[in-house]
This record gives sequence, C-alpha cells and structure tokens, in this order.
Amino acid sequence: MLRPRRLDIFMLKQFMLLFIGAFCICLFVLMMQFVWRFIDDLIGKGLSMEVLAQFFWYMALMLVPQALPLAILLASLITMGNLGESMELTAIKAAGIPLVKCIRSLIVFSVVIAGLSFVFQNDIGPRANSRLRQLMMAMRQKSPELEIPEGIFYNGIPNCNLYVQKKDMETGMLYGVMIYRITNSFDDAAIILADSGMLQSTADKEHLKLSLYSGEWFENLRSQETGGQAEIPYRRESFVEKVIILNFDDGLNITNTDAQDASANSVLKLTERIDSMQHITDSMGQSLAAEMKTHVFTTPTMSRHDSLRLVAKGEQASIDLDTIYSKLPIEKQRDVLQLASTDIERVKMDMEFRGYISKDMHELKREFAIERINKFTLSFTVIIFFFIGASLGAIIRKGGLGVPIIISVLVYILFFILDNTGFKMARQGTWTIAFGKGLSPCVLTPLAIFVTYKANKDSMVFNMDAYRNFFMHLLGLRFKRHVASKEVIINDPDYKRDAQRLSTLSQQIERYSEEHHLMHLPNPVNVFFKYVPDNEVERMATDLEDIIDDLSNTRDRYVLSYLNRYPVVSEKAHTRPFDRKWLNIVAAIILPVGIALYIRMCRFRLRLYRDLRQITSVNEQMIGRLNDIS
Repeated sequence: MLRPRRLDIFMLKQFMLLFIGAFCICLFVLMMQFVWRFIDDLIGKGLSMEVLAQFFWYMALMLVPQALPLAILLASLITMGNLGESMELTAIKAAGIPLVKCIRSLIVFSVVIAGLSFVFQNDIGPRANSRLRQLMMAMRQKSPELEIPEGIFYNGIPNCNLYVQKKDMETGMLYGVMIYRITNSFDDAAIILADSGMLQSTADKEHLKLSLYSGEWFENLRSQETGGQAEIPYRRESFVEKVIILNFDDGLNITNTDAQDASANSVLKLTERIDSMQHITDSMGQSLAAEMKTHVFTTPTMSRHDSLRLVAKGEQASIDLDTIYSKLPIEKQRDVLQLASTDIERVKMDMEFRGYISKDMHELKREFAIERINKFTLSFTVIIFFFIGASLGAIIRKGGLGVPIIISVLVYILFFILDNTGFKMARQGTWTIAFGKGLSPCVLTPLAIFVTYKANKDSMVFNMDAYRNFFMHLLGLRFKRHVASKEVIINDPDYKRDAQRLSTLSQQIERYSEEHHLMHLPNPVNVFFKYVPDNEVERMATDLEDIIDDLSNTRDRYVLSYLNRYPVVSEKAHTRPFDRKWLNIVAAIILPVGIALYIRMCRFRLRLYRDLRQITSVNEQMIGRLNDIS
C-alpha cells in the first residue's frame, strides 16, 4: 500500500496555499472581464442583492474550468521557484531524490484537478450556463427603457432611430422623444415628436410597447404614380396619446435555447444531438438523391407515369427527349419549354432551400462537436500546464510574483493564440475539428516533455550567459576584456619575465604578418575543401592570455589599464566557417550560405589584422612600464 511520505505532504502544503490564492485571483480576473461585457445590464436596473448574488454565483461556476489551468500554472511556477531560490530543491536533489519523484504528490493532485475540471464542464457548467442566460434575460427585460441612452440617437430598434432628451429613472418616463422610422424606403419615412412617453415590454417579451403623449406624427405616403415628377402624398397627425408596438432586439438571442447552445449540454447530450443532426442531413441528402433519380420531365404527349411504364416493360430502352420534342407542334413546343423552365426553377429553389438548411445544420453540428472535444482538451491542459510550470520553476529558481507571473502570462498567451486560432478555423470549416482543437495540446505537450526532461537532468536550459556567448560568436560580436584590481594578491607578477615574453610575442606577430597576408582574400578552395589549421595564432593567443593572467596580480593601475586594452583574439573564425570538414563542404555546395560565410570569414581576417596591430602597440607601452617597475 502506497503511503504519502513527509516530502509529499511537505510539497502539498507548499502548493495548496499558493494554488488556492492563484485560483481566486484568476477566477476574479475572469469574472471582472465577463462583468465588463455586460456592465450595462447590471447598473441602474434596481436589482436586488439576491439577484446579483445569483448572477455572480452562476458566472463563477461557469468560469471555473477556465481558471483552473492558469491557477495550476502559476501555483506550480511559484512553488518550485520558491523551493529553488531557498536551496530546498537543491537539498532534495542532493539527497538522491529526482525531480519527478519529488513532485509525484503534485502530479496526482493535478490529475484530480483535471478530473474536477471535466466534471464542471460536463455537469455543473452547462446548468450554470443555462441558469445564467435565463437570469440575464430577466435582468434585461426588467427595465427595457434603460437600454435607450440620453441625448443621442439609439438605433438598436430595427428600422427606427429613437432620440430621448431626458429619462426619469424612478418612474420610467421618457421626455423629449423623437422617432425617425423607415419602413420600406426613404419615401415612406415618418417622424414622430412627443413631449413624453413610456416604454414597456409586452407579455411575449419580444416587443416593446411605446406610449407617447402630446405629440405629432409626420409621414410621407408612397406615391402609386410613376415618373420622376410625381409628388409624394404627405400626412400630418396630432395626438394626445398614441401607442406604438416596436420590435426590439435586446442583444440576447431568445431563440438560443439549451438545444441550440452547445455550452449548455453535457458530452452525452452533445453526442446525441450530433447524431440526430447527422441523421437529419443524411435523410435530406438521400431524399434529394432519390427525387433526382426518379424525376422525369413531363410532356403533353407522354406523361411521366407512361414514360416510366414503357421503360420498365422494356418496350422503350430510353426516352429520347429530342425526338419527342421535334415531333410536337410549335404551340406544344412552347408549352413544353415553359413547363420545363417552371420545373427547373422549382427544383433549383428546392435545392437552394435544402442547401441553406444543410449549411445551418452543419455549422451547428460543428459547434457541438467543437464543444464536445473542448471539454476534454481543456481538462488535459491542466496537466500540461502543471508540468510546464513545475519544470520551469525548478529550472529558473525564482520565487515570488515577478518572474513567475511573467512566464505564466507568456505561456497562457501562447495557449490562447493556438486555441483560439484552432477554434476559429475549425468553426469555419477550414480545418478539421480534431486538428483545430488539438492544435494547442499538440504544441504544448512536447514543450512540457522537453522542459520536464531538462529540469529532471538539471540542465541549464535558461542560462542566459550561454545563449549570450553563442549569439555573440554567431554574429561575430566582440567580447570586451575587463581586468579588475584584486583585493588580495598572493604572488606578485614576474615583471621582467613578462616583459621579455611580450617582446618575443611582438616579434612573432611581426613575422606572422609578413608570412600571412590577412588583408588579401583567401582561396575559397583552401577555405572549404583543403583546410589547414592556423596553429600559430592559437599559440600566440594562448601566450597572451598567460601573460595577462600573470600581470592581473599587479597593484599598478597603469598596468591594469594597459591589460584592458588588449583585444580578445578570435583564434579560428578567420580560417574556416566550421570545425568539421563536412559542414564546410555542405556550406560551399549551398552557394548563398557559402558566400555569406566566406564574407564573414573575410571580416574576421580584417579584425585579426587590426587586433595584432593593437597588441603590438600595447606591448610597446606595457614593456616600457614593466621595465620601470622592475
């Protein structure tokens, strides 16, 4: 029987507190983002605390699956970063416990959280989503007049622009009302002015009842005459009280029931609805195919039934429409053409109608399929984020809220871009649903495996100095020498011997410059195919570093100043692009790459020429100073 060790309990204690805090923060951020989208539906509606509490409760339940992955990522990063920064992780590894075994209790906990996320998405989330949508509908219909702003024209009502000068929030009265209505065209435009009015919802909650008081109605009546000079009749009406029924789109699709909302269904219901929609589309296709196979155009001389009967008996192998048509009188031919045209138009309209239905059915089916697979991928993301966060925290070893939050945001942005791109492409039908929704897990899973392997092997994958040195070598950037004064010096340098060595080095540099013409272009064949190492430069660079290392123990500030003037010599970059012969041959074969590397090598030859001249110049000053000291 497996029993939790003290290390497992310790890791859970360190992780749990951070996870609870990170989860509350992430859930709060997501809730505020959601509330901001519907802030107009909450403010000024006179909603009770009970209604607001229900709104936030259902919203929190709906957003729990989205907050769990980010909370796991942030908590695992901070936990492992704190352990690494306080050297506790180093002590655990020194005791012979590998990283994977160290975090096994957290792995089990993340798997449990992934299962809990699936339960929320499959059982609790759909019901919370349905109740939240109903609650929002009731909140929006509570005071429809609050949708109308003051002082500007509101175009949320179809074919109507409504202007309200002032509103009374307590009584719901509207003052200074002006309505500009367009029915069929601008010729039928109507302008309604009223001193006051009141806006109320009808019993079916699909229309608005606008009661106007003390106003006038100006309307153009569309003329039945033709011609550009015809005048349009005009009507003016004054009224004391008038009631107008308006179609009102409150931004909430009332027909969007649970049957049509993918997020309000469990996996089992989604599967049932996908199967039913597939059955409907298949039935439509089969019925259309059957109708098209049995369809025969009728003629005045031979009915469809007679034609099929003759073909079935074998008395007529096929129906030659051209022959039948040519034997008809002119009047009958005209009737046949008219009948055929009508028949084709009817078939065309029927196919277009079925096509629209099939297209809508396929779009709805894709939404349901995307939601079904999303319930699994979002739960799996919890486990992926844990391994990424724990491994990066063990590698970076930075606790607190600074670096972990930055890394968490970057990882989540990558996930968000991949997931939303796949979702949109799958919803449009450009990608398959499995590929679109599997894009983010397929990209992040190898990343999680890579960083976990590196963390378990104590790899310095985030060693900035190593990356800096690599890119500086790649781009040919110069390293600056920095020799500082030492506080404690055990052995003083041998100034006389170092002066003699510098003098010898200057003679070697002069001899090398005469034998090797660094200012001339090298032979490309010798560079890429017949490489000969330049051991002389390597030896001179080694001797120079030896002398500098010995003189760095000096207390003389002039000597230190001269030491910092010595350049860092690149020993091999002026001879060939790569150390391995086959890489040089490949680079030469790939012509553009070979040309770029050849130019780079020529640039290093010019740099070496300048470095050797600078070394000789500094040597003269250094030898004079060393002779004075000794």
